[in-house]
Amino acid sequence: QVQLVESGGGLVQPGGSLTLSCTASRSVHSSIPMAWYRQAPGKERELVARIRSGRDPDYRDSVAGRFTIGRDNAKRTVYLQMNRLKPEDTAVYYCNVRHEGINYWGQGTQVTVSS
Repeated sequence: QVQLVESGGGLVQPGGSLTLSCTASRSVHSSIPMAWYRQAPGKERELVARIRSGRDPDYRDSVAGRFTIGRDNAKRTVYLQMNRLKPEDTAVYYCNVRHEGINYWGQGTQVTVSS
């Protein structure tokens, strides 16, 4: 019942920046967490960042200080600002919302960090 559409991926040099966006087809209540995950080839999908009302955002250690998650409920959009990108950040990035016990995922957007 929730469609998530992502955009903003691409090819960037090490040290560069990208901003990912994910827009929901329906309004998502501010109390519901929204998150970004990523999956590199041959690796498991991993949590990158999560934003929850009333709490500081969560970041995995490898991106803390470089990535920032944000949310605009009026636009039904969650963002991931990625700075000082490293080759190991290369992955397909997915946004995620869990609603009424069901996980909804974006289609995935490729981020490639390479010289």
